[in-house]
Amino acid sequence: MDKITIKALKFRGKHGYYERERKEGNDFELDVSAWGNFRKAIENDQLDKTFNYELVEIAALSVLHGPPEKLIETMCAKIGDELFEKADSVKKLTVTLRKLNPPITVPASYAEITMTWKR
Repeated sequence: MDKITIKALKFRGKHGYYERERKEGNDFELDVSAWGNFRKAIENDQLDKTFNYELVEIAALSVLHGPPEKLIETMCAKIGDELFEKADSVKKLTVTLRKLNPPITVPASYAEITMTWKR
């Protein structure tokens, strides 16, 4: 199986468990990896036979610029569900969403969730 990865897409969104986060917003990063037989796309430069990572941007923007969510788990699942539904050539998908500088009392670079979809 072939694998295509797009990493560290950066977004700002008004999501988080605490009211302050939903008002002020947070910074997020997104990684997506897709597995499938993408060599079929080479024959005629067919974008529909590979993983069109423009779909990642569209799905992420619809969630991260959409209504506030309290959990990064919810946002990750919504992004992955939308991608997996629209990318027929993908046999396996992983989505990793990071909330940068999570609101805890000790320094932390990020909190992260990774979810996987398979056909």
